[in-house]
Parts: sequence; C-alpha cells; structure tokens
Amino acid sequence: MMLKIDNLHATVADKPILKGLSLAINAGEIHAIMGPNGAGKSTLSYVLGGRPGYEVTEGSATFEGQDLLDMDPHARAAAGLFLGFQYPVEIPGVSNVQFLRESLNAQRKARGEEPLSGGDFLKLAREKAGLLKLDMDMLKRPVNVGFSGGEKKRNEMVQMGILGPKLAILDETDSGLDIDALRVVGDGINAIMRRPDKAVLLITHYQRLLDYVQPDFVHVLAAGRIVKSGGPELALELEREGYAEIAA
Repeated sequence: MMLKIDNLHATVADKPILKGLSLAINAGEIHAIMGPNGAGKSTLSYVLGGRPGYEVTEGSATFEGQDLLDMDPHARAAAGLFLGFQYPVEIPGVSNVQFLRESLNAQRKARGEEPLSGGDFLKLAREKAGLLKLDMDMLKRPVNVGFSGGEKKRNEMVQMGILGPKLAILDETDSGLDIDALRVVGDGINAIMRRPDKAVLLITHYQRLLDYVQPDFVHVLAAGRIVKSGGPELALELEREGYAEIAA
C-alpha cells in the first residue's frame, strides 16, 4: 500500500480540523477528494506535506510503510511525495531552471543517486514542458513571477514531471484554469502520473477536472472526515445535488 491514513486528527491554531480521517491508496490508483469549503481538504494536503503549524493530535499516516508524520518535509519529497498547491508561490530572483535542477539533484542525492548533468536536465525539462505546452523560455524566468493563474498551474505540473514523484497530492489544481488550460493540465497529469507504480490524490470542489483525469475512487470529506466513498459516478451525483445532504 502506498499511502495509509488511519484515524487522523489534526488542529490548526488549536482548532480541530481533521477529526478521524481514514484513507488508503494503492499504487496505480487515482483518488479524488471533494467536499464543501472548510471541510479540511487543504488541511489534509498540508498535514501530509509537512507544513508547519498543522499539528497531528491522533492517528497515523504511512507512506510505503514509513511513518510519514515523523519525516521532515524534504525527506517526504525525497521519498517520492509531491504537493501541488492551490496557490503556487512566486520566488523572485530564482529562475525556474535553477530551482528545478537544484530540487531534483537534492532529491537524487538523498536517494543515493548521481546528479543530472546540465544537458541531461535540460533534455528532461524540455520533454516535460512540452507535455504541458509551456514554452521553455518561461522556465528561464523567476519561479511563477508574472505568470497567469493557468501558467502557474502548468508550471507546477512541469515541476511534478521533472521531480517524478511516486505520489502526487494536488490541492485544487483546477482552481483558476480556463477550459483550454484545464484540458492541458488534465492531460499532463495523466501522462505523468497514470502509471502502475504511481498514485494521485486529487483535491477539488468540482467535477470538471475529473472529466479529464478520471479517478478510480471519489471520497466526500465533510467536517474533518470522509463521510462517503464511491466511483466516478459519485462526483457526478455531487455536481447535480451538492454536498448538503451527504455532509449533513
């Protein structure tokens, strides 16, 4: 099993947010988590990614048998976890190429692998940028500076492709995307992550991303725990009827 979450409780600023969440994800699976605002979806992603300020008070989370919650954020990344943010941050003064090469080689070093040469890295970057229809010139610019919302999300998916994680946790990747960008990002997720040795946890409000990245399982998160699970048809039901009855 790639990710196993058991009875997870977490607080932010002493306020309980996650209240007994359990979830299991196997390699080769794509899971979607949907739910109303304030349900705890982003909190779940931050807890799994190791963001400071999110305190686990009970329960466990393991990643390929390792205690995920006992690992530093950089160790989680080196082990193969990738967190895509709802609002990717700008990093003035740091070029995309520099940032990504340093990130990739730091992870390779942590895994005991040799660093990629400049030429090999640029070949990899061109390949992944092509998948997301992102001009290579944008990778020479400071990270996300001056990018539109759609460009930031495509840039983040290029980052995911270059780093090659085992598990991608994507927090509202569809936020701020128009129809064309949504299709490109969805196609990129499929090309990079739909493999038997990888898995994806998609966090979203809406069904529209799932038109392009069809999940194996859909879960409804409400009041800090998963209250219902099903197949792709559950997302269509939520789109028609909303969360009120399920989350009650």
